[in-house]
Amino acid sequence: MPDHVIRSLALVAALGTIAHADKDPDGEIKLSLPTESDRVAWLRPGFRLGLGIMYGEMVGLRGVRNGRELAVNMHAGLRLDADWSLIASFKYGRVSAANGITGFIYSGTLDPTWHVTHSFSLAAGMGFGGIVSGRTNAADVEPLGANLQSGYTFSSSNPAMPFCDGNGLIGVLRAEYSWVLGPRSSTHVELEVVGQYISCQDPTGVTEPDTATPIVRTQYWPMTGGTLSWGLTWR
Repeated sequence: MPDHVIRSLALVAALGTIAHADKDPDGEIKLSLPTESDRVAWLRPGFRLGLGIMYGEMVGLRGVRNGRELAVNMHAGLRLDADWSLIASFKYGRVSAANGITGFIYSGTLDPTWHVTHSFSLAAGMGFGGIVSGRTNAADVEPLGANLQSGYTFSSSNPAMPFCDGNGLIGVLRAEYSWVLGPRSSTHVELEVVGQYISCQDPTGVTEPDTATPIVRTQYWPMTGGTLSWGLTWR
């Protein structure tokens, strides 16, 4: 075969190889759609988990003593839509004061939350909370346990017992401002106001002579307070 025919055939074969290589086996190239912003992603429904640290003041009413509060909190719940969330909040920490309450505090509330803007939200919740306080140097109040023949409930919290171990209803109002850090995390600052009514139990160590039932003194403590907290949230 003549050389010029061989060269022509080789050129045609090379051009065919190049044309085949240029073909995309996946079809026509398409441009990606624009990705949504991180702030828009946080508006979508889904699970949220937040952890934080809080500092504040517990204020006793009607003779109940005060205490400074340092605690950790957790928020876990669902973002329902762009405007509403349903959050369960839990708190555990310590309360202390030189001449006031000293001990541990805890609470759990269910908090419907309204997202006023992308960053600012308001919540109101109800639940249960309590305190386990250590005994203080404050004088005990009459009647003393040794003088009782049965359980006793004080008619007032003034003067307050030097010890409280109990729980009761708690109400929470909370304002939060958050900053989006990325598609999966954000940070927030919270201001919280709390109202609580605690049923304090004081075991006297004495039993009823007829039934051998432990004698317990009961006193109801009304309390309020406020905290400021900082934390992180994930979705």
